[in-house]
Amino acid sequence: MCEFPPPTDKVTRRHPRGRERAITGNRQTSWAFADAFVAEDDAIRWARDRAREAGLYPVSPGAGATLGVLAATVGAKAVAEIGTGTGVSGVHLLHGMRPDGVLTTVDPEPERQQFARQAFRAAGFASNRARFIPGRALEVLPRLADSGYDLVFCDGDPLECLDYLAESLRLLRPGGLVVFQGVLAEGRTVDAGPQPVEVVRQRELLRAVRESSELVASVLPVGDGLLCAVKR
Repeated sequence: MCEFPPPTDKVTRRHPRGRERAITGNRQTSWAFADAFVAEDDAIRWARDRAREAGLYPVSPGAGATLGVLAATVGAKAVAEIGTGTGVSGVHLLHGMRPDGVLTTVDPEPERQQFARQAFRAAGFASNRARFIPGRALEVLPRLADSGYDLVFCDGDPLECLDYLAESLRLLRPGGLVVFQGVLAEGRTVDAGPQPVEVVRQRELLRAVRESSELVASVLPVGDGLLCAVKR
C-alpha cells in the first residue's frame, strides 16, 4: 500500500523520461499566480473581510475559482455545502452552478450565515438560490435526500471528515462530486513527525478516498489542497 512520502527539503516531480526536477522558486511563483488567476468580485472581498474579522479561514481565491469550475463541470443544480462561513465559497459555487441551481449550506453559527446572505445578495443571486440550515452538519445531513445532489463541498470540522465522506456518498448522484477543503493542512499531512489528531484524520480521509472503489479521486494543489472525488 502506498504511504505518504517522507518530508524532504527539496520537492521533486518525475517527468515522462524518468528524470526528476526540483520545483524551483519560479514554479512556486507560477503556482501562486495560478492560485490568484481569477479576480474576485466585491461581494467575495466583502465576505473575506467578514471572515477575517471572525477569525475564519475561507478558501483561497484559486480554490474558490476551482469550486466554480467544478460546479460548472458537473452542471450542478443541487449543491450541499458543509460550513457556510461568511459566504466566500458559497458565492464561488453559485457562480459555477446552473442559473436555476440551489445551494444548501449548513453551519452551526447562524450569525455567519447572515453575512453569507448579504454576500449572496450583493453578488446578485436571488434569495431562492440558497437554502440556509443552521446546525451541526452531522445532525442536518441525514435529513437531506439520498442521491439528490450533484456536488458536496466539505469545509467543516476536520475531526468529522470521515463522517462527511460517508454522508456525501449517500447524498451524491452517480457522477456527482465531493470536494474537501484544506487536506494538505499547511504541509503537515505529508510531514512524518507527530501530528495533531485533526491532521491524522485528514490522512485517514485521503487514504479512504484513494482506496475506495466507489470513487475516482485527485488532490488539487490550490489553496491548502482540494481533495476531489467523483462517485462512480
